[in-house]
Amino acid sequence: MSEHHLLLCFLFFLSFSQILLSSCFSFSNSTKICPHGQSLALLHLKKSFSIKKSHSRYCRFPSYPKTEHWKEGSDCCSWDGVSCDLVTGHVIELDLSCSCLSGTIHSNSTFFRFPHLQRLNLAFNHFYGSSVSAGFGRFSSLTYLNLSDSGFSGLISPKISHLSNLVSLDLSWNDEAEFSPLGFDSLVQNLTKLQKLRLRGISISSVFPNSLLNRSSLISLDLTDCGVYGRFPDKEIHLPKLELLSLRGNDELSGNFPRFSENNSLIDLRLSFTNFNGELPASIGNLKFLQILDLFGCQFSGSIPSSISNLKSLQILFLFDCQFIGSIPASLENLSQITSLILFGNYFSGKIPNVFYNLRNLISLDLSGNNFSGQIPPSIGNLTNLYELDFSDNQLEGAIPSSVYGFSSLSYVRLQDNLFNGTIPSWLYTLPSLVELDLSHNKFTGHIGEFQFDSLEKIDLSMNELHGSIPTSIFEFVNLSSLYLSSNNLSGVLETSKFEKLINLTDLDLSNNMLSLTMSVHSNSMLPNIQTLDLSHNNISGMFSWNVGKDTLGRLNLSYNSISGFEMQPWKSMQILDLHSNLLQGPLPTPPNSLFFFSISHNKLSGEISPLICKASSMGILDLSHNNLGGMLPHCLGNFSNDLSVLNLRRNQFQGIIPQTFLKGNSFRTLDFNSNQLEGLVPQSLIICKELEVLNLGNNKINDTFPHWLGALPKLQVLVLRSNHFHGQIGFSKIKSPFMSLRIIDLAHNDFEGDLPEMYLRSLKATMNIDEGNMTRKYMWDDNYQDSMMVTIKGSEIEFVKILNTFTTIDFSSNKFQGVIPECIGNLNSL
Repeated sequence: MSEHHLLLCFLFFLSFSQILLSSCFSFSNSTKICPHGQSLALLHLKKSFSIKKSHSRYCRFPSYPKTEHWKEGSDCCSWDGVSCDLVTGHVIELDLSCSCLSGTIHSNSTFFRFPHLQRLNLAFNHFYGSSVSAGFGRFSSLTYLNLSDSGFSGLISPKISHLSNLVSLDLSWNDEAEFSPLGFDSLVQNLTKLQKLRLRGISISSVFPNSLLNRSSLISLDLTDCGVYGRFPDKEIHLPKLELLSLRGNDELSGNFPRFSENNSLIDLRLSFTNFNGELPASIGNLKFLQILDLFGCQFSGSIPSSISNLKSLQILFLFDCQFIGSIPASLENLSQITSLILFGNYFSGKIPNVFYNLRNLISLDLSGNNFSGQIPPSIGNLTNLYELDFSDNQLEGAIPSSVYGFSSLSYVRLQDNLFNGTIPSWLYTLPSLVELDLSHNKFTGHIGEFQFDSLEKIDLSMNELHGSIPTSIFEFVNLSSLYLSSNNLSGVLETSKFEKLINLTDLDLSNNMLSLTMSVHSNSMLPNIQTLDLSHNNISGMFSWNVGKDTLGRLNLSYNSISGFEMQPWKSMQILDLHSNLLQGPLPTPPNSLFFFSISHNKLSGEISPLICKASSMGILDLSHNNLGGMLPHCLGNFSNDLSVLNLRRNQFQGIIPQTFLKGNSFRTLDFNSNQLEGLVPQSLIICKELEVLNLGNNKINDTFPHWLGALPKLQVLVLRSNHFHGQIGFSKIKSPFMSLRIIDLAHNDFEGDLPEMYLRSLKATMNIDEGNMTRKYMWDDNYQDSMMVTIKGSEIEFVKILNTFTTIDFSSNKFQGVIPECIGNLNSL
């Protein structure tokens, strides 16, 4: 091109630019900015809400009060969160998300005075008491509406389905809002331009609308926790733009795994906590862009198809708590982008394949709760970005790989409930970020090594075969909250002063070892946050006076030691105190008033029970058996706690009468006064003990006739009256079908006379036709106490430390019965 032509072109461009600039300047001068009425409406809107910063604390973006800077006299189009049309000045967008707004949006709110609004975002505020009212249906030009997590409640107005231009609708996390019976269907039918629909937590209570699967423009559909029910369509899905499909939390929604065509863009698929079932199809390999697959808690079964290796973009794979079987496919090694592989709670079996060489992005690996066997594959050492490793509750065996390096981020190691053996590998002691280490319930041997870093918060090495002393490094862990070393062969002498730095420790279990304990002079301020302390089954002797956890200790177990003295401390939160099977002497310690469980049985206590024990008004289980306690029983013993279910005073030297008063509505399940010197009558107030299952009055001096009125107790299973001074005929009962639940009755060694009680023998339904094969065998106990009793079989006394629910026995021996043996005894065929 010639210089002349270039010059002409340049002059033309310069002239055109001047015209364009002049035009723009003229246009700008004629623009109408923020009409006065809309400015006033916005200021009125500002005044209708208060600012509470805590109400936007869950916002995913920085939250701040946007309306604080709205000032009268300034251009509202420049206000934070306000956008206007450049020509008319009308407000076309309000973005007040994360603005810390608090208040109610009424039906006449100034919110609804912006008819030209195209985008409205009120997410992450707190409009408590507001509903999605008909006013929202007036925004005929609205294309974007986001009211998520803002406290809306009540019925969603059907007028919202009039927003025919809506492209994106998000009402998520307004858990108390709901559609009317036909409201959701109307919305789906009318809003044909929708590309993004998010209703998480909104009550829909509708079958899945099949028409949604015909919207080719759909990009995201989130119906999490919406009460959708029925069956998901079993047809190939052709939604080429769909990136998100979440149906999780709709437990009455069933169907097979959705089948997507090859032409799909799906990135995120969440079906957890639904009733989807069947096997995963090979077509799952079509989801080549999928990054998240969440099937947690579904009913899927069968094996994982090898086509899953096509999901090369997959980052999160949640298949836990399903019913998958078989082995993990070796093709899993192709998922090089995966960060979370969670397969726990299935029925996978076989060896864990050696597929981890390429999975270097893996952060969480959880294969727990399956039936995997064999050894940990060596490629596990390649997962240098691993944060969480959980192989617990399988049948893995052998030694843990020792050639492992570079786990700088590994924080959680859970290998419990397996068959691992050998020593604990040294690399586990050198992890700089380790927070939790659980190797319990295995077969590890050797000493516990010294840890190199103090990041640990939980250590559980219980139920192994470890020996030696507790490493000194453990006592340096200021962040440690839980330490479980029980059921090993640990030995040595522990000084209480060693625990001085463990100020955050809440749970300490050293039970079932061979440890001794010495009390330091300055040990009262230690373990200020301890809640559970279990030192049972050790070699602790002498006086126990460790005042720990004055405000926090709730459970202390010192049973099965050789402790000769115990100093009761002013514990404020103590609920369970177990001192049984020691060498305690002297008077009974008065328990803290907060106590629920108190066992001090099998000791050498003497003296009387102080009435102060009745101040423990929350007591549920009181076991003072197998001591040398004597004197009269406090009258309050039967009525000081509505929660008292077990009172065991067996094998002491108590005299006098059984307490005569029991609280109405009491919880007594077991009353055991066996082997004392109690006399008098059986208190008839026992008739109000409707929960009573065990009444043991044997081996005393009670002088009474047969307490036939006990037959009215609906749950009584065990009645022992042996070796007393009961007398007279047992006779008949006025109660229809007495003792219906009774299956153990011992009246031996008394002075009963007359005929055998045929009426009672006919009523003992619990001793007839017990089908042990179809009956769940369990023992008479609860979480804290187990019933026991002495039974005479063929002249020999046998102690049953547990009472099986199928065990039945009747002993009427050593009395003065006479006459014919009733034929109905033949019906007691379960004895």
